[in-house]
Amino acid sequence: MPSYKYELDEELDLEEPKKYKVLLLNDDFSTMDFVIDILSIVFRKSTEESEQIMLDVHNNGKAVCGIYTQEIALTKVSQVKTMARKANFPLKAIAQEE
Repeated sequence: MPSYKYELDEELDLEEPKKYKVLLLNDDFSTMDFVIDILSIVFRKSTEESEQIMLDVHNNGKAVCGIYTQEIALTKVSQVKTMARKANFPLKAIAQEE
């Protein structure tokens, strides 16, 4: 098998991918236990982290659940939407560019 050597004429300028914050938005219907479950399952937060983020959502209207690349952030938003719909809760998540 032949070996090939390639030389680049120019150095490549690589940039870090943009990061997106995923936020949960407060509503008056989703239970605190359901929000904790979402944080544990979708965002892989510990029980303590989940409880703190849930309280931040409740008290401040929204809270950051994590920071990800765009594809992962949008996947997590979709997972929250799917789980909330199946549980008949209006819980929403959004992704915002940092």
